[in-house]
Amino acid sequence: MATLKIKQVRSRIGCPKKQKLTLDALGLKKTGRTVEHNDTPAIRGMVEKVKHLVSVE
Repeated sequence: MATLKIKQVRSRIGCPKKQKLTLDALGLKKTGRTVEHNDTPAIRGMVEKVKHLVSVE
């Protein structure tokens, strides 16, 4: 299965609580951190909710 590299590029300060919880669920706590997840519809949906805070490779 393909993997996605997700990097947090913007700060979570000032974001709604749901977006902060989504970043936590992805495993992103600080700006500049990168995580890898399998390419599933659930992960794609989470990335879509916080697309303005992350970059995907």
